[in-house]
Amino acid sequence: MPSISPADLLVCSGWCSTKRDLRLLHAALIRRRHILPAADAVAALAKLLRFAAVSPAGDLHHASALLSLHLPFISAAASHLAFFYNTLMRGLAASCSPDAGIELFTAMRRAGAVPDAFTFTFVLKSCSRCHSPGRLPSDLHAQAFKHGCLGARSSHAHVHNALLHAYASRGAVDVARRVFDEMPVRDVVSFSGLLTAYLKGNHLDSARMVFDQMPHRDVVSWTAMISAYAKAQRPQEALALFDAMPVKPDEVTMVSVVSACTALGDLATGDRLRQYIDSNGFGWMVSLRNALMDMYAKCGCLTEARALFDGMTVRSLASWNTLISAYASHGDVDSTVALFHQMLAEDNSVKPDGVTLLAVLTVYAHKGCVEEGRAVFNAMQRGSYGNLELTIEHYGCMVDLLGRSGQLDEAYKMIEQMPIQSNDVVWGVLLGACRMHGNIDMAEKAVQKLRSLNPQEGGYYILLIDMYTAAGRTADAMEVRRVMNKTGAKKTTGWSNWTTACLL
Repeated sequence: MPSISPADLLVCSGWCSTKRDLRLLHAALIRRRHILPAADAVAALAKLLRFAAVSPAGDLHHASALLSLHLPFISAAASHLAFFYNTLMRGLAASCSPDAGIELFTAMRRAGAVPDAFTFTFVLKSCSRCHSPGRLPSDLHAQAFKHGCLGARSSHAHVHNALLHAYASRGAVDVARRVFDEMPVRDVVSFSGLLTAYLKGNHLDSARMVFDQMPHRDVVSWTAMISAYAKAQRPQEALALFDAMPVKPDEVTMVSVVSACTALGDLATGDRLRQYIDSNGFGWMVSLRNALMDMYAKCGCLTEARALFDGMTVRSLASWNTLISAYASHGDVDSTVALFHQMLAEDNSVKPDGVTLLAVLTVYAHKGCVEEGRAVFNAMQRGSYGNLELTIEHYGCMVDLLGRSGQLDEAYKMIEQMPIQSNDVVWGVLLGACRMHGNIDMAEKAVQKLRSLNPQEGGYYILLIDMYTAAGRTADAMEVRRVMNKTGAKKTTGWSNWTTACLL
């Protein structure tokens, strides 16, 4: 950029379009500010700050530095200081650091600047996107009311909507409803905020009532409702709403609808959705293909799931995990392991995570591949697959693997020495292995641990009673029954299957 005269500086500030322009113009303004009229210098600063804070090509760090550096001058020369704070607050509200917008509001108040309706719109948006315990909408609610930006006589609908969305984002249903009811004017954004509040609070039927009353429903509203039904395990209602949808769905809509088909196990509808996805240009979307893979896998159509996977030009970690987990859940050791090694060899863009390795360990455990499972687990501990955090599920799989193969002492030692807190699931896995191999001594140790972790569960008492009875130790069986009755422990329905179910 050539040398800029003081007269042209104000005009050029409005043309700023790159970070390089920003740096050059800011430097020129610092050098020439003393010879510019104060009004022109403030106007140039406002234009540069707007670009830095709001433009997609801007620089929020530079915007913060610009405001901080020139604040004394702006405070002395500008009649409306709030504009500068508002501009930066607007950028921060849409950034990955919404907390900073709330901190800026606090700094603004300390500097003596009077907030206006725009201030509260932006800081409440930051509050909506920031869920730190100390960032409560109620604090800003009181401030906005005090400054006349809320209330029955206020015409600032955008402040009311921002406040409503701030409460809605936290699932504060009752307060959000009260804000909605007290609004002097309501629009589609208001209804959207109330809908969000009910959905966040898991009040699905109330959300549907609001949805049906909305004056205008866009794709976001339809998708939110469909997604809520799918997540709430009400797939029929999700599919019915999709069939009634008068606007073109987007990728998020389709993922939710496919998930509903998966929950229903409705392969015919799934096939129809796949045709719709391909014919409407959604077929290239990775998340959708992942959802379709999951649907086919859970409907037992692994061939279709594999065909979708092989046809993908771009695969995410979820793509690999979906198919690897599908093979593992069907007990297909060869396909699970082959795909895992293919992932390690082919795709440098993704690395296996805890889900990937849990699926591999699970299938090894179920098929009794002790050395193979131990090798994967040891590699995880060494960090061979990256900095992965081993969870109780990974240790549980190894205990299951060792227990099934009869290596009960090693399994017991692993539980005792693992660096995370054990739970009743992992001890229950060991107890199940003890029953399989008839090891009463180890079963007694496991039950002792289980009694301290979950004293009200009667399933492990009954399992030990069965073991005593099978070994002819009737007196011991009767004593365990007496202890069970004394403590009031009850057998949970389906307890005998829990060790496997809790690990997958």
